[in-house]
Amino acid sequence: MKKNYLLLPLLLSLPFILNAQSNPAKTGSRVTVYVTAKNTDLRFSPTETLTLSPKPQPPESQVSVFVDPTKTFQTMIGIGGALTDASAETFYKLPAAKQQELMTAYYDKDKGIGYTFGRTNIQSCDFSSDTYSYVANNDAALKTFSISHDRKYRIPFIKSVQKTAGNQFNLFVSPWSPPAWMKDNNDMLNGGKLKPEFMQNWANFFAKFIKTYEKEGIPIWGYSVQNEPMAKQKWESCLYTATDERDFVKKYLGPTMRAAGLGNKKMIVWDHNRDLMYQYASTILEDPDAAQYVWGIGFHWYETWTGAGMQFESTRQVAEAFPTKNLVFTEGCIESFDFARLNDWSLGERYGLSMVHDFNSGTVAWTDWNVLLDEKGGPNHVGNFCFAPVHADTRDGSLHYTNSYYYIGHFSKFIKPGAKRIASVASRGNLLTTAYVAPDGKISVVVMNQTDEKIPYTLWMKGQGAETTSLPHSIATLVID
Repeated sequence: MKKNYLLLPLLLSLPFILNAQSNPAKTGSRVTVYVTAKNTDLRFSPTETLTLSPKPQPPESQVSVFVDPTKTFQTMIGIGGALTDASAETFYKLPAAKQQELMTAYYDKDKGIGYTFGRTNIQSCDFSSDTYSYVANNDAALKTFSISHDRKYRIPFIKSVQKTAGNQFNLFVSPWSPPAWMKDNNDMLNGGKLKPEFMQNWANFFAKFIKTYEKEGIPIWGYSVQNEPMAKQKWESCLYTATDERDFVKKYLGPTMRAAGLGNKKMIVWDHNRDLMYQYASTILEDPDAAQYVWGIGFHWYETWTGAGMQFESTRQVAEAFPTKNLVFTEGCIESFDFARLNDWSLGERYGLSMVHDFNSGTVAWTDWNVLLDEKGGPNHVGNFCFAPVHADTRDGSLHYTNSYYYIGHFSKFIKPGAKRIASVASRGNLLTTAYVAPDGKISVVVMNQTDEKIPYTLWMKGQGAETTSLPHSIATLVID
């Protein structure tokens, strides 16, 4: 009998498809509404329980959020933040009780917001207290390779995260710069490029780092090729054009990782802002010799340095042009730290805006920058101080939760790895929405309101609906059982 292998992917996904299609909400289904809102005490607060009932075609005058659980898209891999040197150092300046509080707040799936994804740096980055390398100068054979620097703070910090999060935690790693002597400016800072004669040595370095961390008991899920390859920064940085990165991937890094038995690690290219994302990604992915090694395209949100907004259309078109590759948001934060702004509501709204659009564009995983910083927005060895969702005041051992923590949590707490995005569309532009269905059929709908007004609306799904109201400057997750 001739086997039809083209049907195999469909057959493998059939149980999920049937589950989603057989579980559009029915009359009597319960909807629990969790809300975080400005000028209130509401933080993930269950505010009401709705009951779905038959609803006819809504008129155009009625504000609605239309959800269709039978139309499924990408699968969620995870949401989380970066476990940098700065976060680890700050963590160990806290009293033990506050350390446990932070771990629970971020990584406990029931008591916290259930982070399942993370990033950490290979060698130093700006959010390190100093510049450092794992090898001695001119050690091309990497015989002096040592991660002893990381054993003081970062490795025990990551292990605490792993212990709290459990088995469903994935970590990827990113370099900010090769060792200074491998670069044409002989400096880990201020840009510069990898010298051609050290490309193989630098590829070997990736494999060495991943294997060494895994020997420490820290599994590595994936890696990006270079953090922000088009930015000459005053901190650790290294420049690659799209053709540079393409050639490094296909001639050195991809073959080296495969030969080292690390071909299953997820390779992420670009890892920079949305503005140049399409040109850069297409240059790499249109070369089959390079594309064979690439799992996904990473992106940041700092294209706003130009004064323009976030370039969501760029992300969407990359997803449409390269549907076999995966989109990952690899870094974002609010810059220019000011302790007086810790309660600024706009901090979280920027996260909500990005996350809704990024997920609706096909993003499979979303990574915030530092999970924890101190009362100065650091430590940072070049003064590039920024906001984190949670800040520690090391002067008194207290923790301060910005509303960014809650806005991210409205996704990470309710939308878990394995959930599939489903269609969710608001009939008015002043409501933002995205939605996911879990493998057990439970549906989570996120609705965000950035306006100063209350907005009554109907949650409408396949002829069933319920009325509720979106509070001013709020984000809500509606969980349908």
